[in-house]
Amino acid sequence: MPIRWRDAMNQALYGPGGFFVAGGGPADHFRTSVHASPAFATALLRLVTQVDAALGHPPRFDVVDVGAGRGELLRALHGLVGSSAFVGGAVGVSGEPAHSGRSGLIPPWSGSPETLTSTASVRRSPDDPSSVAARPSLAERIRFTAVEYADRPEDLSEEINWTAEIPDGITGLLIAVEWLDNVPLDVAVHSKDGWRYVLVDPESGVETIGEPVTRDDLDWLTTWWPHPASSSHADPDLTSTDATSGSESGFRAARPVEGSSLTARSRPGCPETPSGDYQRAEIGRTRDDAWASAVRKMQRGLAVAVDYGHLSGDRPVDGTLTGYRGGRQVPPVPDGTSDVTAHVAMDSVASAGAAVARCAYSVVPQREALRALGADGGRPPLSLAGSDPAGYVRALAAASAVAELTDPAGLGGHWWLRQPVGIPLGPVVAR
Repeated sequence: MPIRWRDAMNQALYGPGGFFVAGGGPADHFRTSVHASPAFATALLRLVTQVDAALGHPPRFDVVDVGAGRGELLRALHGLVGSSAFVGGAVGVSGEPAHSGRSGLIPPWSGSPETLTSTASVRRSPDDPSSVAARPSLAERIRFTAVEYADRPEDLSEEINWTAEIPDGITGLLIAVEWLDNVPLDVAVHSKDGWRYVLVDPESGVETIGEPVTRDDLDWLTTWWPHPASSSHADPDLTSTDATSGSESGFRAARPVEGSSLTARSRPGCPETPSGDYQRAEIGRTRDDAWASAVRKMQRGLAVAVDYGHLSGDRPVDGTLTGYRGGRQVPPVPDGTSDVTAHVAMDSVASAGAAVARCAYSVVPQREALRALGADGGRPPLSLAGSDPAGYVRALAAASAVAELTDPAGLGGHWWLRQPVGIPLGPVVAR
């Protein structure tokens, strides 16, 4: 029986035996920035130290990963925090001490308030300038929490908490990497009598046109996805498409795995949904609500959403709904065997979060965000090859890893939404 896409996605992705609940996890099917390079975790750790400083080094610093997969990001961060390679609160993208210059590594951060080793730093008490008070290091204060519906991996460190719901009272950093694109949403088409829901058969992927959208969804579409007045429409009697048929649906052929790595999902600028006679739209109100709810869980700190998406004025006419399975892009059949995803209306999500936080936000491409955190992907100077050949080779490899993360045609084109809560924006976005 055909149902709305929101219900079909929810069952396919998060129901019993759903795509994100069963099996080996998302890493078996596609690449995100987390999977692509350790440089990503290292850059985030730099962000952690910045947020920690902006918060005044609280007794407990939370790092909450929403949509944690199998804990890959928190495993990496946990390992970095415990590493002896930290120098002044920063390490290189390969896990080595930071170096200056365009080497692809994270440069030293002058003014870093503390290292991340377990040695407690010492400072004067603000209440008594003549006394010395020990402050626990970030490594002693940091607490990791993974938010995921799947069962806790057996090999996950006991120091990483695992939960199905975002905890309350977060002080620190909330990070959501390619989470919002998998928040279930409804799809609509604009026919001669206005916006109507698209229904889908969960087993076959066959779509039909359903009832008019509700007032709330119509308000969202009017505000965030207005229908172009110049668009033409087909006969509204034509009411079905087959998502399993490439010739009829217009889906791109599935992209093969490049080499031995999986493909990144939905590269920016490449709509991957069928081109039909109707204008399609993905109603992002559920993503707005999900992000607002996540921001509401923050007591103080920074919430960051990293995802592929679009902004007002650049909405894809045919939408972006697609699927991924086993390293290949496939039609979005919501039967639980493949990922079903759609690009995020980042400005709409940002507005919803700002309404909760009542703080200014920023939305920037990933390449800009990572460069601000010291990961520029630049080649190391040739002089290093003469003075330190092994170091030069390592720096080249590190630069290559960063280059994938900052490629504007790939992961570098993803968006970073940075939403402060209870702290100024400036201290946590400046290099």
